[in-house]
Amino acid sequence: MFFGLELSGLQMYWWLIVSLLGGLLVFMFFVQGGQTLIDSLSKSELEKTMLVNSLGRKWELGFTTLVMFGGACFAAFPLFYSTSFGGAYWAWLAILFCFILQAVSYEYRKKAGNVYGSKTYEIFLKINGFLGVFLIGIALSSFYSGSHFSLNEHNFVQWQSPFRGLELLLNPYNYLLALALVFLSRVLGASYFMNNILDEELKLRASKAVLVNALPFLLFFVAFLGWIFTKDAFFMAENNEIVMKPFGYFLSFISCYGLFVLLFLVGLVFVVLGLWLNIFIKARCGVWNLGIGVVLVVFALLASLGMQNAFYPSLSELQSSLNIKNASSSYYTLSVMAYVSLLVPFVLAYIFYVWRAMDRVKITKEEIANDHHTY
Repeated sequence: MFFGLELSGLQMYWWLIVSLLGGLLVFMFFVQGGQTLIDSLSKSELEKTMLVNSLGRKWELGFTTLVMFGGACFAAFPLFYSTSFGGAYWAWLAILFCFILQAVSYEYRKKAGNVYGSKTYEIFLKINGFLGVFLIGIALSSFYSGSHFSLNEHNFVQWQSPFRGLELLLNPYNYLLALALVFLSRVLGASYFMNNILDEELKLRASKAVLVNALPFLLFFVAFLGWIFTKDAFFMAENNEIVMKPFGYFLSFISCYGLFVLLFLVGLVFVVLGLWLNIFIKARCGVWNLGIGVVLVVFALLASLGMQNAFYPSLSELQSSLNIKNASSSYYTLSVMAYVSLLVPFVLAYIFYVWRAMDRVKITKEEIANDHHTY
């Protein structure tokens, strides 16, 4: 028994883990956002190579976080994993394709014998930056808007649309979070460049990019909050029946003695502080304030979503909606994995150590000009 937790406690514990990984994943979108800024921030081929190499030394961490997020969902909530990936597979294949383009681009952009030219792979990086983040935002929005599927008595998924997840693009409300994430990733990317590259001209351009992208991000994010906090939620009743509850997502958000509200507000303070440092002070530390704020805000929203509501609702058959109770693994599996999860802080500490080691020497024009192993 993991610290005396029963099955319901383990289910909540693992949903919190998934929510934390979701927050870390959104922060790691600075790589995707930076990829969309390569052309607009650079004025020469050398500057472009500096930007690409700044991201190239971190892109694998973002991909690893995405894999960890998917792996945690698979291990802790396998019915959700099989329903979403087995039903909405065209949407997930499109996301996977975007990340394959990213991996190929960093590998071959400056590789000897590249017959397609650097520009081709830079376009691939933009596709990953814009479309990859946008589609993930659409997928996450379905946690609130719902999908057209049903489960039979054997829990086999029956997807009701031939578009297999791409039909989510027909719901305009899903675009609010998707566009908010795209602009947020660009804010994070520009802030990361200010921290990682020692070049005053690039820093000034990146600071301006933070301002330009922060405004639409805030607009779409506030609109997203307005949508989810005023819509009916797919609420779990006491008998585990799913019912529609007016303002349910907002009521779940302010529950738990206001803990989620507190984390959300603290996160907002860090985000605003990070924007202020980047835009007005032009400080290099702004990205860390933004990162802490983003992780806290996303964690608060995701955690409050799953505690009392179906986190993967069905529009075709209400009782097929998935929640942390009916979608989770067995008690034995959750408890064993819970002990394994105690190693996560050590993994994060290792990632932090590697990050610091890579950033001990900032990227400069002189380093890139004399480096024969650039991306």
